[in-house]
Amino acid sequence: MRNKARPYLFSNTVAPAVVGATIKVMDLLTSSTELRDKLEANTKLFREKMTEAGFDIVPGEHPITPIMFGKYPDCSKLAVKFADRMLEEGIYVTAFSFPVVPKGKDRIRVQISAGHSTENIEKAIAAFVKVGKELNMI
Repeated sequence: MRNKARPYLFSNTVAPAVVGATIKVMDLLTSSTELRDKLEANTKLFREKMTEAGFDIVPGEHPITPIMFGKYPDCSKLAVKFADRMLEEGIYVTAFSFPVVPKGKDRIRVQISAGHSTENIEKAIAAFVKVGKELNMI
């Protein structure tokens, strides 16, 4: 039966360390809203400043922030070049192009976290603005 029951065959138990870490995270999240509040503030700061700078950002309040490149010629190459330049500036971002995203919807996806300081967010924004100007995006 174990070899023929597909759901059973491809299921695994969760490692005890993962269960323990999950319980600890749940304890932290239920005892205070500090981390959630910090994440919300960081996300709001990043999204507002990037929009003010002139970047095309998918609207929303979520911390995964896509910076869109589809309106530029050779948007796939531009997104990769932008990500490479950001790394040179000390900021790691990931470029996504077809087939990961639809053609013409190329983007750099930024993940904001509660672990970022305000200084980290401001440094990232400054790097985006610098590279955006260099590559004639803003």
